[in-house]
Amino acid sequence: MFKPLDLLLHSELRLAIISLLIGVNEADFGFLKAKTGASSGNLSIQIQKLSSAGYISINKSFKANYPLTTCRITEKGIQAFENYVEAIKSYIEKT
Repeated sequence: MFKPLDLLLHSELRLAIISLLIGVNEADFGFLKAKTGASSGNLSIQIQKLSSAGYISINKSFKANYPLTTCRITEKGIQAFENYVEAIKSYIEKT
């Protein structure tokens, strides 16, 4: 039997964000935008969805009088990513 996929992480951009945060633990909006190639609006919406699910935390502050949005992966986000990877493996192993 195939393991169910987390539909929140099944989105290419949200999966990219989580994958990046798994590697660095914390990243600012500019870094995520540059690495994913997403527009500011789309990236903002997707990080809000991940935050609402508890997969990441968002911190808004200022750096040199400019807004700074920093995202950090949570334990729940790490577990969701690990479960997603295991689910994908179950599809590969069945073929």
